[in-house]
Amino acid sequence: MRYHYSSRGWMAVALLCFALPSAARAAKKPAVMIGYAAPALYGGQLYIQTSLVDNAQAKGWGVVTTNANADPQKQNNDIDYLISLGVKAIVTVPEDSAGICAAVEKARAAKIPFYTIDRSPAGCKIDMTVLSDNRLAGQQAAQVMVDELKKRYGSPKGKVLEITGNLSQNVGQLRRDGFHDVVDKYKDITVIQKVGDWDAAKGQQIAIDVLSANADLDGIYIHSDNVYGPGTKAAMDQLGRFHKRGEQGHIILTGVDGGPWILEAILNGVADGAGSQPVSDFGIVVRWIEQELHGKAVAEGEVVQAGAPWSPAHVKRNADGTMELFLATTKVTSENINNPATWTNMDKNYKMPKG
Repeated sequence: MRYHYSSRGWMAVALLCFALPSAARAAKKPAVMIGYAAPALYGGQLYIQTSLVDNAQAKGWGVVTTNANADPQKQNNDIDYLISLGVKAIVTVPEDSAGICAAVEKARAAKIPFYTIDRSPAGCKIDMTVLSDNRLAGQQAAQVMVDELKKRYGSPKGKVLEITGNLSQNVGQLRRDGFHDVVDKYKDITVIQKVGDWDAAKGQQIAIDVLSANADLDGIYIHSDNVYGPGTKAAMDQLGRFHKRGEQGHIILTGVDGGPWILEAILNGVADGAGSQPVSDFGIVVRWIEQELHGKAVAEGEVVQAGAPWSPAHVKRNADGTMELFLATTKVTSENINNPATWTNMDKNYKMPKG
């Protein structure tokens, strides 16, 4: 039996349950009901929601979900709604890392634990954030870029476009900083940085504009291959700038996420590498929710899980006092693209295409 209800659907089910005999109500009531306030369901966000719901349901829990459609104020209103339902915990991916703090304070006043996935709040303390090591992922994407430029020119040099995410969010900042940790070591690499704000159409237009103005562009680094990948390829096609890996004029393409689009692009010679996030395991946050509901606080330290691509992970307290669980990312290139585990890092049900 599935207990994943939409925000309004749960109320309908609850009303129905009151009309049923007590035994039937008991059979249908989930052990714990938590709330999930999605920022939107674009890019990897649908995979994040799926992971959370699947992990909660495995414990017999229910999840009330909402969708802010990329509107920070709506997300805060959605969280108000979840608070009004009396859920046992609230989980979200902040659309605005600072703006979410108003909702955090309301949840705190209602004594409801607060957790985030993928992005930490900025300026307030919550119970826990589970996220990829985004800085590491940026470093991995950068290292692929540097290696490919070195193959091309004999030393790391060239001109690279960086299409960022929303730089008011820590995830965008970390993917930027990780990339520059590596490329800034090489004075002959020039980076053109443009802010994409996780907007696919905006990212595509950036690619068109920069490709049009820079005939000597060597590479493109995208903060989210889920969001920007298809549009970047379309921009190259539109301008006659697409050439497969190994061909003259190939534009080196790296990114962060490791979603289905870029995995197939690496497999087929369209792209060169990615820092792959273990998004399909982000829902493990429910382990710590359950732990805290039973009175045991989250502690700093190493988290090891045999066979998990993100293991070992580390829990660290950030400057705001929030415990952050950093899951290791995986560098994906043409050299390991045939590893089946690579294809399930984003989506447990995804498999490498045959042929």
